[in-house]
Amino acid sequence: MPIEISFTGNKKVDAIINGFTVKTDQSFKSGGDNTAPEPFSLFIASLGTCAGIYVKSFCDQRGIDTSAIHMVMDYNYDPIQKMITKFIMHIHVPAGFPDQYETAVIKTASLCTVKRHLSDKIENEIIIIRD
Repeated sequence: MPIEISFTGNKKVDAIINGFTVKTDQSFKSGGDNTAPEPFSLFIASLGTCAGIYVKSFCDQRGIDTSAIHMVMDYNYDPIQKMITKFIMHIHVPAGFPDQYETAVIKTASLCTVKRHLSDKIENEIIIIRD
């Protein structure tokens, strides 16, 4: 599936994917108009949303309500290498989340297709947090 990339003004670069337009821009600091996420932020978001759909499917299959579950993506960045050295995904679950599924949810999140395309040199950590 080809993705069409278009330049829509100043530092704005959009991608057209299956008829959907994904808009990007750069921050004011980087010379952009700050009207949309930067491409790198979308990269991080793609990792989180990919793992999220795996977690959602896992819970749906077991009849676990996901309305009180949310995830937070974080990362460690090496400014010398200008590379991420570690992704950290926090899966926030409510107090009543079944204990026996914690390890399985972590394993399920790690099956994410985006994550599997990352370099083995980048460490990934997935953590359950009870809210």
